[in-house]
Amino acid sequence: MSVRNQGIVPIRVEQDVVLARQAVRKLAQECGLRLVDQTKLITAASELARNAVIYGGGGDMDWQILDEEGRSGLRLTFRDEGPGIGDIRQAMTDGWSSGTGLGLGLSGAKRLVSEFELDSAPGKGTRVSIARWT
Repeated sequence: MSVRNQGIVPIRVEQDVVLARQAVRKLAQECGLRLVDQTKLITAASELARNAVIYGGGGDMDWQILDEEGRSGLRLTFRDEGPGIGDIRQAMTDGWSSGTGLGLGLSGAKRLVSEFELDSAPGKGTRVSIARWT
């Protein structure tokens, strides 16, 4: 696997969620994702960026356009230094929310992408990496 291009989008306030979503749309188009796959990735990214702002106190979205065996993909990694997730299994359960949301953020994001990886612990912040391939 090779990285064709990469960068970072800061996500500190609610307006940055919009900027991250716009960046993901442009990057998804650049790597050749179909419209339906672009929409799924943008939706997942929006949820994860919003989580970084609301629950993590802000963070960053790292992005990489990847090439592997004749296909291209976009990997997004959302990082924050917030309080972390105490019970990952519970947080990944449909309908559970630590706030006032619908409880579909993490589990919904996972269903929308090809790859999903979550790393978090209390006091350690949260890192969620997702990818979608052509």
